[in-house]
Amino acid sequence: MPKAPKGSKQESCAKTPEEQTLIRIRTLNDHLRQSGQGGRIVITHGVSALGRGAFFQIRYAIAQHTRFTNDNDPHGAHDFGTLAYQNLQILWKIDYYDLEMEYHSIDPANSDITIRVLTIMLASEY
Repeated sequence: MPKAPKGSKQESCAKTPEEQTLIRIRTLNDHLRQSGQGGRIVITHGVSALGRGAFFQIRYAIAQHTRFTNDNDPHGAHDFGTLAYQNLQILWKIDYYDLEMEYHSIDPANSDITIRVLTIMLASEY
């Protein structure tokens, strides 16, 4: 399981249980987004129709995304982003489900009871 490195800014700034939970969620989200591991990746018909090469370019751009701000990531969870691909606006979102994938997870910070799903879609499909 990914962790904040010992002595890192993320670790040293975590003072409350809520901050520690957020850091854990963000770390797990970044792990899925950057490596494709630790969850599932779902694409919409619109993204699929762009072709395999486009998908790989979009996935790479999502993995490399680092421009999280208070405007586009107000909760600090790194669970949503947008990017431009050619003339298209792409959205991506990470959601948290229980192990049966029927309901939202009761604890997204706990990877033992949570399945993360990274959905990639065209903005026009939202």
